[in-house]
Amino acid sequence: MYRLIYKSRAVEDLNWDVVERILHHSEANNALAGITGFLLASRTHFLQVIEGTFEEVNDTYLRIVRDTRHDEIQLLSYEVIDARLFETWAMKGIGVFGSNSDMARQLISKYGEQDGGVRFPLESWLALSMINDIRAIHELPEWKR
Repeated sequence: MYRLIYKSRAVEDLNWDVVERILHHSEANNALAGITGFLLASRTHFLQVIEGTFEEVNDTYLRIVRDTRHDEIQLLSYEVIDARLFETWAMKGIGVFGSNSDMARQLISKYGEQDGGVRFPLESWLALSMINDIRAIHELPEWKR
């Protein structure tokens, strides 16, 4: 099993409608490919974790990189893992903007601010910590530890 984490900048300002369309499309594709993961979006950035076999993760990442809705893609980690964290999540996601402004304030106080929103970390362990914080704040099901 492999886990890949990347961060990118949205080409246009994001809102929940855009993120929701991405999530629905990703969930369907990922379920077929055996990919699990999590997508986090601010008004200006994406942070995503994907898990699966080397081939599945690699193919999915190559497709993501070609997506014109974002640029400035930064690969934070691509590593071998013993087990998936998001075992039952073909794709879950959260938008940290709009109705989630309380969550955004909490995350900004812990992780910092970028472009008027939450700063997504460049360190993979910190990105996973942020997602765990979001899971707890948003009361998402706990992932496998």
